Amino acid sequence: MQLNLSFEENIEIPKKPLPKKPKGKLIEIMPSDFCVVDIETTGFSLEGDEIIELSAIKVKNMERIADFSMLINPKKQINSFIENLTGITNAMVKNQPDIKIVLKKFRDFIQDDIILGHNIRFDAGFIHREMKINFDENFSNNLVDTVALAKKAYKLENYKLSTIANSLNIDTKGAHRGLKDCEMTYLIYKDIKRRLG
Repeated sequence: MQLNLSFEENIEIPKKPLPKKPKGKLIEIMPSDFCVVDIETTGFSLEGDEIIELSAIKVKNMERIADFSMLINPKKQINSFIENLTGITNAMVKNQPDIKIVLKKFRDFIQDDIILGHNIRFDAGFIHREMKINFDENFSNNLVDTVALAKKAYKLENYKLSTIANSLNIDTKGAHRGLKDCEMTYLIYKDIKRRLG
């Protein structure tokens, strides 16, 4: 989830303890086996915002073999900015499971795969925080950031996910939902890997 936006609503947010930076390190390889990961959140602050959607696509030998996507009850209101941006409403998450249940299923899905994502440190920061809080574990999977790779592969005015996707004629309808962003990231990465080898 890569956004350079802020919202104007003043909301009191309970602070969460901030663990150290994600233990998973950024690696500079172009794997053929990995999981594409994307999250949607109530905002952009690790101290007070919550994950509301966690999605992943498992890829083996560059072929998509399985999908994971779940909404999460953040136990706080989703403000109108985020509702409009993502299309995820308070009504949609009201009866969804909490983060601990979803995170356990997510761990089982990704296992020890390399995690690939667009601005992946953002997503990894939230996942790592929740792993520490809920299981006292580090999120230690290695990470590949498609922003860095895109900067090597393309010359564009910016490297937002939608900008790159549009330049490649990849459908962006439904962007800012976890699984759709994973799909766009996967297709972009396939093109990058073809270009850069």
